Amino acid sequence: MESSLLFYLLCVWALNCPSIASVEAMEQCPERILGNERRRACPKKCLLDEECGSKRQCLCDGQCGLSCVAPGRTCPWPLPPAKHCDVALLSPSPSFSALLEVRCKSGYTMPNGLDVIIRRCQGDRQWSGDEPVCTTSQNGDRAEEPDRVPVASCSLPDYDLLSMQGSAAVGSSIKYQCESGYVLVGHSQNICHKNQTWQYPHPVCRRVFCPPPKEVDRGHLVAVHRVEYEVGNTIYYLCKKTFFLDGPNQVTCLPNGTWSAVPACRARCPVPAQRSRVIVGGEKRWPYDLTDGVVAHGENVTFFCQYPEKQCSFTATEVCVDGQLMAPSCYLDPTWLQFKLFPHRLVSEIDACDPADLQ
Repeated sequence: MESSLLFYLLCVWALNCPSIASVEAMEQCPERILGNERRRACPKKCLLDEECGSKRQCLCDGQCGLSCVAPGRTCPWPLPPAKHCDVALLSPSPSFSALLEVRCKSGYTMPNGLDVIIRRCQGDRQWSGDEPVCTTSQNGDRAEEPDRVPVASCSLPDYDLLSMQGSAAVGSSIKYQCESGYVLVGHSQNICHKNQTWQYPHPVCRRVFCPPPKEVDRGHLVAVHRVEYEVGNTIYYLCKKTFFLDGPNQVTCLPNGTWSAVPACRARCPVPAQRSRVIVGGEKRWPYDLTDGVVAHGENVTFFCQYPEKQCSFTATEVCVDGQLMAPSCYLDPTWLQFKLFPHRLVSEIDACDPADLQ
C-alpha cells in the first residue's frame, strides 16, 4: 500500500495518474500469463480507462491481466445440465466478473480432490477454467475415469452492444438482444452444430434513428432540426391561435424508428343558432354570449327543438369536429319577428315535454 501511495503522489506531481483504487488494482491483478487458461485471445492490454474508448473499461480479466473490457458483456447462462454436480450463479447476473459455483453431489469429487470450485465470467464471454467433472472414487484413493468430456462449444461474438442468453455448447441454442436504441439485424436465435460452427452468422446491432417529424397543419413544431433523431429524443407541438391541440403536445422517437402519436390542430366551430339559447358546458346560454360565437373542437352543443303536436320542447346534442358543427334536423331557428315580439315563446324558453309524450 505504501508503494502504491508513493506512486500515486508522484503521478499527482506529474499531473497524469490513475486513482489510488486503480493503482491497487494494478498491483493485485496478475501479469498477462495465459498458461493453461482456455483463452483464444486476450482483450487489449491497458493501464487506464482512457486507453480503452467510451464503451470499455480497464479491468482485471483473470490471467489476461488488466485489459480493455466491456463490463456489460455476459457469459452463457443457464448452462446445460451437468452430471453429478450442481451449478449456481452467485452474482445477480451472468455479466463480466460474475461468479459461478460448481459443487459436486454427495459421494462425488473432482480429479483434483475438490468438491466445489468457483468460476468467473471472463472478457471473452466464457467462464474461467475447464468444464468440471465430478466422479466417484474406488477404494477411497483412485477416481474413476470421467464419464463425460468437457463440453465443446462454438465461439461467441465480441460485440459490446449484443447480449446473449443461453448456451454456446454444441447442440445448444442462444438468443440475441440489442441494447435499447439499437435494432437487431440478422437472426435472433442461433444453434451450435457438432462441428462447433453456428447455423447462422452472428447478427449485428444497428443504431435506430427516427426521420424528421411531420409538420402539422395550423400548428408549430418545437424541435432542433436534424436529419435524424435518436431513440428517446422528444419534440413538442403547439397550435396557432384559436386552434385546439387534439392529442399529446409531446412526441418521442420510439425504439422501432417511428414517432409516438402525432397530434393535430383542430378548428373551433361557429354555433349554427342565432335566436335560440343552447346548452354549452352544462350552461344555457345565448350564442352571442359565447366568445366569438364559437365552441372548441370536441365540445358538445345541445339545441332545443319544438315538439310538432304540442307547445313543448326537447333537446338534441351535436359535437364540434374540426370546425364543423351541424344543427340537428329537428332544430329550426326562430325568425326575427318571433325573437323580437314573442321572446317568451321561443323554443328554448318554453316548457320541456313530458318524456311520455316523446314515446
